[in-house]
Amino acid sequence: MKNRIKVLRAEKNITQAELANRVEVSRQTINAIEKGKFDPSLPLAFKIARLFNLKIEDIFYDEE
Repeated sequence: MKNRIKVLRAEKNITQAELANRVEVSRQTINAIEKGKFDPSLPLAFKIARLFNLKIEDIFYDEE
């Protein structure tokens, strides 16, 4: 699954570590999600979406 987390972080000037702390996961987890190596759980996706004040669909999308 692709996502826009890296772009959204840059717009808000948030580091991977800061985002990880806010959504209660490791920085490595955020890194893996950004690179498409790990798909977040639905609760984690909701936390990330709430943090950026967006819908999940506005952040995560299918690779097709």
